Amino acid sequence: MKVFKLIPILLLLLFVSCDTVSAYSDYDKTVDFTPYKTYAFFKPGIDKVEISDLDKKRILHAIDDQMQAKGFTKSENPDILVNIFTKAKEQVDVNQFYAGYGYGWGYGWGWGWNPYMYGGTTVSRYTEGTLFIDLIDAKKKEMIWQGQGIGTLYKNIDKKDARITEFVTKILAQYPPVKK
Repeated sequence: MKVFKLIPILLLLLFVSCDTVSAYSDYDKTVDFTPYKTYAFFKPGIDKVEISDLDKKRILHAIDDQMQAKGFTKSENPDILVNIFTKAKEQVDVNQFYAGYGYGWGYGWGWGWNPYMYGGTTVSRYTEGTLFIDLIDAKKKEMIWQGQGIGTLYKNIDKKDARITEFVTKILAQYPPVKK
């Protein structure tokens, strides 16, 4: 009976673990990030991103919100340029699970078929997306910081807005880097 109680919990953990955004970052350790106070979007790079214009607007709006929350000001003469890049790939997860045992001792007397045995296969398909946010020193034209977020993408408009905000928030939470 304990196996039956564990299966729903395991399935829930499987689906929840697939539904989070993981964020990572990398940066130039020689850079002092404190002088950077203004930003602008790097239009030539953003124009090359192969996603819908609506999704670009969602991403750029979320970046604006996060940068302003960090005290940055949008400027015509910025300290840093913000660029984005995206990737997407279709994922298929196949999970097989079995609970119980076949013939043998069970509840009650004697040998026989265990009525508590069942198993199954679940197949889930989803799109995994990656968003890169690059911060470039505007004067030197060198990348100084890169953040990356990986997670499941949604087609539903309401979920898409929230998911993009989650991607950007988790990525930019790692800026400025904490030097050890």
